[in-house]
Amino acid sequence: MLRRGLAARACAPALLVLYGVFRLCGGARTLPALSDDIPFRLNWPGPDFSLPTTGIPYKEDNYIIMTTADKETYKCMLPLTASEHQEEEREYKGPTPGELLDPLFKQTSCSYRIESYWTYEVCHGKHIRQYHEEKEAGQQTNLQEYYLGNMMKKTSSDTGEKQEEGDKSEMHKKIPTKNIEGQMTPYYPIEMGNGTPCSLKQNQPRTTTVMYICHPDAKHEILSVAEVITCEYEVVILTPLLCSHPKYRFKTSPINDIFCQSLPGSPLRPQSLQKLEHQQETIRAPFKPNKEEERQGVKEKFSTIHKPVTVGSQQHVTVGTTHISKLTDEQLIKEFLTGSYCFHGGVGWWKYEFCYGKYVHQYHEDKDTGRTTLVVGVWKEEQHLEWAKKNTARLYHPPDEGVQTVRMVSHFYGGGDTCELTNKPRQVIVKLK
Repeated sequence: MLRRGLAARACAPALLVLYGVFRLCGGARTLPALSDDIPFRLNWPGPDFSLPTTGIPYKEDNYIIMTTADKETYKCMLPLTASEHQEEEREYKGPTPGELLDPLFKQTSCSYRIESYWTYEVCHGKHIRQYHEEKEAGQQTNLQEYYLGNMMKKTSSDTGEKQEEGDKSEMHKKIPTKNIEGQMTPYYPIEMGNGTPCSLKQNQPRTTTVMYICHPDAKHEILSVAEVITCEYEVVILTPLLCSHPKYRFKTSPINDIFCQSLPGSPLRPQSLQKLEHQQETIRAPFKPNKEEERQGVKEKFSTIHKPVTVGSQQHVTVGTTHISKLTDEQLIKEFLTGSYCFHGGVGWWKYEFCYGKYVHQYHEDKDTGRTTLVVGVWKEEQHLEWAKKNTARLYHPPDEGVQTVRMVSHFYGGGDTCELTNKPRQVIVKLK
């Protein structure tokens, strides 16, 4: 990480990596006055270059040409400062958010999210449906469904005029944000009403706020569905269509990336920098990470998607953004570990429901008599610890270079419904691999 205090003709020692590497910082432009409080990070992506479309914005002409003491030259793309970013937002004259999303509202395809029991269907600009299908052998499919919201029926001209008026009034309002994975993310809301009547609210219709947020690599996925108040829902949709609007770009880490593209005849990274890093690596050699950490690093390295973009007449660096599946997978894991996402399984008469840290249920659903449920076991930490004293709660992989990793964990769930055969409470061992 770097802190930038760089003049147009000399490289200040504050740029630690550049000190002793660059002798001249030449010619393309004079850099504006910059704060030492803003952290910067140098990246060396090579001759093929595409600028990031999220986070801190970049402009094609905002660069400097850097020359090293070894006569290697690099074109370094600089991020816009906060004031420049705000100026870009003020000067924006492009399509409104509604106009950017219009192609999505006109298409006939829908987005789906499949959960353990319910499936959610979002037909953009039309309706949101929550449903469950069940087909028993030799019988027709049973469908349970609720409409969480519908768009009001209006003529296309009325819709366009009202949307345009709303978008223009929103231009001067603060853009709403939502906490997505610890980042305050701007979103564009669409209100949908007239859903299936809710018996818990005097048969008032269900309503939903659909929140569209920018993600350049998304394909209009449903990130999450939540019932925030009884029969009132929030649906978060990831879409690339909003990313061209400066006010809806995802605000990422405050670290500012500088991308230095090697020009013809220059190596990917300066020779002096490579020597410096080799020396540092030699010093750190006794503290090399173990195999597990290395595997984790490789996994994260390849969890990005790269899409090349041409900037000006030059090919520019490919800057990956985290693949959306990683975000949804992490969200699903968190929901599982908090017990809000449960696993369903089993074939034949009995099915099973496992909610981590809560319970294990055995159930059968009949179209005439409804659902029959037996409690197989309930999680109680004290009972599990007592069981673990007498049983093997963990199994390990063979040690790898002295490091031992867990292969399987067993949890005890007891205190279930009384078993007619033994006249004792049911209990179960859940094995997590």
